[in-house]
Amino acid sequence: MVKVYLSIGTNLGDKDQNIINAIAEIGSKIGVVRKVSTFYTSEAWGYTSEHKYLNAAILVLTELSPLQILAKTQQIEIMLGREKKTTKEYSDRIIDIDILLFDELEIDTEKLKIPHPKMLERDFVMIPLREIAPDLKLISK
Repeated sequence: MVKVYLSIGTNLGDKDQNIINAIAEIGSKIGVVRKVSTFYTSEAWGYTSEHKYLNAAILVLTELSPLQILAKTQQIEIMLGREKKTTKEYSDRIIDIDILLFDELEIDTEKLKIPHPKMLERDFVMIPLREIAPDLKLISK
């Protein structure tokens, strides 16, 4: 089993329940959820919104590959009401699940980049991540 760190965010609907639902689905479809950060409130990042975000980081133990995890997280997002993810602009969303780290693996393809390329710029990712993995050596490019 490998360690995978995921970031979960939401700024629409019942935000607490959105994250709880996402964590339950991740546990059902991806692997064993070993750690969950406290939920962290933040402003929108990269665009303006009247809706604050609720964010969390989780540690999952899995036997899936990075691309399998990507496919499963996208399925979970859609199942929970997310409209198609875009790479060009940020917008309000019911749920967003990002792969932050996959053990110490580095991937740089058009479809998937691990470590997540913008995680070090985002307090709403790093504060919950440091809470559940304070000794984690982060890979940065």
